Amino acid sequence: MKHAVVLLSGGIDSTTTLAIAIAQGYATYVLSFDYGQRHSLELEAARRVAKSLGAKEHRTVKIDNGIFGGSALTDNVDVPKGRSEKEITAGVPITYVPARNTVFLSYALAWAEVLGTFDIFIGINALDYSGYPDCRPEFITAFENLANLATKSGVEGQRFRIHAPLISLSKGEIIRCGTELGVDFSLTHSCYDPTADGRACGRCDSCQIRRKGFREARLQDPIAYA
Repeated sequence: MKHAVVLLSGGIDSTTTLAIAIAQGYATYVLSFDYGQRHSLELEAARRVAKSLGAKEHRTVKIDNGIFGGSALTDNVDVPKGRSEKEITAGVPITYVPARNTVFLSYALAWAEVLGTFDIFIGINALDYSGYPDCRPEFITAFENLANLATKSGVEGQRFRIHAPLISLSKGEIIRCGTELGVDFSLTHSCYDPTADGRACGRCDSCQIRRKGFREARLQDPIAYA
């Protein structure tokens, strides 16, 4: 069986990406990160998702939360609420976490080389991505080139591949894809600023993009909102 490392946050995109990797015949080694994010409920979601979809192994990496400062997801900064679609897509938002996907992919690359596998899956999306610079196709291409320059395996002729199967899909298309693959979206978590009892706020950028996606897919969002 083929093997792959899959990055899993516990949200819609990474969950659907994991389902795609499994559907393509990969035994999946799943990697999540605890980096001090205020929406740490996503780690519980990641554990539920990995178990539900049958990941071969799931690890959560602890990163010093002092590394990822300056973001509304990690610092004492208000999470934007109630923004219009135009505002959400205008520039890089305060919820951007510095170099996050670069760091995450670096961990995935290291684990992949240890495992002797050369396929890495990440659920980034270039359409409904809220302006994050590390969610663009150019970033994936650049990191794949880096992976093959900066590793023993790459130098010796193996070829790492960074798979981003959702890169050109809308959120509605992603939700339909996941549904067709049997994903239980009630297990997922998307909210940047959940309530104390774990319900999604419904008003942050991530919640609004999620709700828009379910409307586009003409499906009922199964999670609870405040």
